[in-house]
Parts: sequence; C-alpha cells; structure tokens
Amino acid sequence: MQIGPTSNSIAVVPANEAFAEDLHAIFGTRGYAAYCQCQKWKFRNWAERRATPVSERMERLQEQTHCGFPSAPTTSGLVAYLDGEPVGWCAVEPRAAFFRLRNSPVPWTGRDEDPADESVWAVTCFIVRAGFRRRGISYALARATADFAREHGARAVEGYPMLVEPGQEVTWSELNVGSRSIFAAAGYQEVSHPTLRRVVMRIDF
Repeated sequence: MQIGPTSNSIAVVPANEAFAEDLHAIFGTRGYAAYCQCQKWKFRNWAERRATPVSERMERLQEQTHCGFPSAPTTSGLVAYLDGEPVGWCAVEPRAAFFRLRNSPVPWTGRDEDPADESVWAVTCFIVRAGFRRRGISYALARATADFAREHGARAVEGYPMLVEPGQEVTWSELNVGSRSIFAAAGYQEVSHPTLRRVVMRIDF
C-alpha cells in the first residue's frame, strides 16, 4: 500500500510491506545508522544502550517492523523506494513506544502534554541510504507520515527536528531526527522551541 503523495519515482510503503533485505540495504553495514538500528529512542538508559550489541538491535528492529508480513496489524515505520530500489527509512508510531523520548524533558518544555498519550504519534528518525541523498527521499517520507498516522487512528503526529544553519557542521547522528524544513514542507507547524537547536513540529487531525 503506497502512502500519501510522492513523486513519480519515489514510493513509500509501511515497513511490514517491505522485506528485511530492504532494511539491511538502507541501514548499511557501517556508520551510525548501522550501529543504532533505530533503537536510540527505545532504550531505557545509556547502560542498556551500551550493553546491547548490534545483532540484537537488528533483531529488535525486525520485530518492531514486522518486515515481510503485510498482514501484521502494526509496524514501526515507513520505507521509501526510488525507482524500485530501497533508499529510505522513517520511524513513525505512537509516541508512547519511545521510552527515552517520553522521559526526556526537552520535548515537553512549556507544553501541557502527557508523553505517554498513545493517540499522539511521533516521527523520530530518518535514514537515507548512502548514494541516494539530496533526491527528496526525506521529504517524501515526511509527507507520508501524516497520512500513515491518521489512517491508524492518531489524533496528532509530531517530530522533533534540529535547526541547521547554513554552513553549520552537524553529525549524521544529530540530523537523523530531520530538519525543520522537511517537516514544514509536509504541513507540520512549529508548536514549541524548547532549545536553541530543537523545535517541536506537529499536525493535529
């Protein structure tokens, strides 16, 4: 099932409709994405994160996405294809699924929010496969998150992007939360600015 408006060459599908090999191709075997396996916001603390080997992180991601099982009732993200080639990943599911996010003070500064509210979904991670960046993959994934969350009963969906100034050096591990421009182009509105470099972007349905 293709989700939301995409370009003629970019298709976005729920991760359970993709194959494990597609995720492996996107995450790669080197660098931060391969190391993290989109588990950063799932761990309860740094000790658990350090103690969990990459092989176990990969297993957790497979369990969370239900890759290869289109009939699975849930999944934890979206997969983008460019001309049939797997090129991008985006984590999007109920906000309550992200333990570290719920327990971080930053996203809730100045907001009267219940971090464990399962009716609000969160977009926490974008990964674009090496060799396919700057082709609109993240923008297509961000646009698809709103339709995906709404179709699964969310009353709102939000992201927590970094502010990136021209010429500013950022690491990939910082930027994988997305940039404000990506969310803004997908119709998200800024609802808070908790730190100098972090904003909260949101769509209420």
